[in-house]
Amino acid sequence: MNVSFILIFLLFGAVATYFAGDKLAKTVALFFSLASVVGSIFILNQYNHGINSDFIANWISNPNLYIALKVDGLSLAMLLLTTVLTSIIIFSSFGNQYKNSKSFYALVLFMSFAMVGTFLSADAFLYYIFWELSLIPIYFIALVWGNGDAEERKKAVIKFFIYTLAGSLFMLVAFIYLFQKVGSLMIGDLYTILLTQNEQFWIFLAMFLAYAIKIPIIPFHTWQANVYQKSPTVGTMLLSGIMLKMGLYSVIRWQLPIAPFAAKTYMTILIALSVAGVVYGSTVALKQKNIKKLLAYSSLAHVGLIAAGAYTLTLDGLRGAVLQMIAHGFVVVGLFFAAEVIERRFKTQEISEMGGIRIQDNKFTSMFMIIMLASVALPGTFNFVGEFTLLYSLYSANIWFAIIAGTTIILGAVYMLKMFQHVMLGEANAKVFQSITTNETIVFVVIIVVLLFFGLFPKPITDLITPALQEIVAKINMQLNS
Repeated sequence: MNVSFILIFLLFGAVATYFAGDKLAKTVALFFSLASVVGSIFILNQYNHGINSDFIANWISNPNLYIALKVDGLSLAMLLLTTVLTSIIIFSSFGNQYKNSKSFYALVLFMSFAMVGTFLSADAFLYYIFWELSLIPIYFIALVWGNGDAEERKKAVIKFFIYTLAGSLFMLVAFIYLFQKVGSLMIGDLYTILLTQNEQFWIFLAMFLAYAIKIPIIPFHTWQANVYQKSPTVGTMLLSGIMLKMGLYSVIRWQLPIAPFAAKTYMTILIALSVAGVVYGSTVALKQKNIKKLLAYSSLAHVGLIAAGAYTLTLDGLRGAVLQMIAHGFVVVGLFFAAEVIERRFKTQEISEMGGIRIQDNKFTSMFMIIMLASVALPGTFNFVGEFTLLYSLYSANIWFAIIAGTTIILGAVYMLKMFQHVMLGEANAKVFQSITTNETIVFVVIIVVLLFFGLFPKPITDLITPALQEIVAKINMQLNS
């Protein structure tokens, strides 16, 4: 089986979900998302046995473009992250009722299809199409099924759409220029282009605008908090758990190997901007009164650290970035789901109206605490592995970056523990908090198992991603030394 079947599962699943009708939509969507997980595991097994699962077919003869999908350890890790989290996100939504649910769940699967395509594409034009396609479903998910004032939500979503679309156009211009140089947009051909320092600067900048908005990196973050807050929790999970990883993945897969000299020249500025995101996100999170906004700024801080590690151009930096991308995906989905569980019962996102939940539901409190501790990188959790590796790579680049980033991580522990105290502890709340359901428990247990297992035994993932990252680092160093 080649990897194109995963895309077929998801695309056919989106269509089948829509035509299944509102009553069956969520069940059909879950079935196809789980089928994509099974398919992804099958592809992983083939990869581990040395079987080629790539797919390539002629698409357009003039210009010379291909439908090319590449499977290596890096793309496989992102494929598994996307398909597994999509299944968890769909299952977590079973406690909600959505108007026109057939369209809602069809859009979720279509978004997963586009994100998987982005991670697998080996032709820049195909990659660009998938990149843009992923924007369409989240636009409608946030706009139609979001919460809060309709006009404010519309403004936030349109701002996000315009920001990301505009940034992507700069990336498209960069690809067109590269095509003029080499006559191909296959990633292997783009890696071999020898650009002048001036050319690399402009190519790097064009890609940076697209990726910095998507991740986001300061000062391109202004869309994030409002969109996270206004989106339905499913949309927020898709954005924070998977979609922002498209930007981080693209830095590693596309930007750094194509324009490494520019990355090396401006490394200090790039890392400084990324670390500034850690400082800013942590500081602003301390002041938040809305739980979804607090988690949004927390996410900004975490992805800032990931970007900083990637821009060190070292194997440890890239490996730490990928490990933390995966860990952050599970943690942030767990945190936003915990916020959703509370909102289902208390009908509020305001932290001041919460509290006393521990007295009413010890099981939920314990599971929320484990995920919260994972988010602050407690040793023994998956996030600790990624953050430690990232801080080590920053230390290798400049000790002050590691000190600043490490100090602000302490702020992360402060605002998360403070949030947990106000939300879960204290005197009994006048509102009734019904015990979490079996479905909700399953979601939390799956996330916790992943965080604890790979926190204690990260070797399967490091073994999977390291060869691909070594190849990328080799290409970067070869260009720098040429």
